[in-house]
Amino acid sequence: MIALVQRVREARVEVAGRVTGAIGPGLLVLVCAEPADTEATAAKLVDKLVKLRVFADEAGKMNRSVQDVGGALLVVSQFTLAADVSGGNRPSFTGAAPPAQGRALYEAVLQQVRQRMGAVQAGEFGAEMQVHLVNDGPVTIPVTLR
Repeated sequence: MIALVQRVREARVEVAGRVTGAIGPGLLVLVCAEPADTEATAAKLVDKLVKLRVFADEAGKMNRSVQDVGGALLVVSQFTLAADVSGGNRPSFTGAAPPAQGRALYEAVLQQVRQRMGAVQAGEFGAEMQVHLVNDGPVTIPVTLR
């Protein structure tokens, strides 16, 4: 799986003008499933997300997780993270899982992260979405699990 994790002061996602998820301080997580991914891969990603130490401690060092600071997560599916532009200027998305598999793994991530953290919001799989965020830092971390 591929994820792009952004530490945010706030974030929201809209579909057709309605807000499907919104958070205050926490992590915006853009997620893309790849063909070889399984529910075990989703579980590894969730474990990484809830333990990722990207929030400042008392000394100002990134040493605290989203759980440590009582933050929230906004998880949004984004198959374009698997884009391949090596063959030209138009991206190829063959590296992304097929839609049915991608949806199942995205939902697995949501289910597992909701079991570990109460404050979880989400986008809408396969929808045209507008994501609004105030990146804090900025801190943006790519996470790739294979």
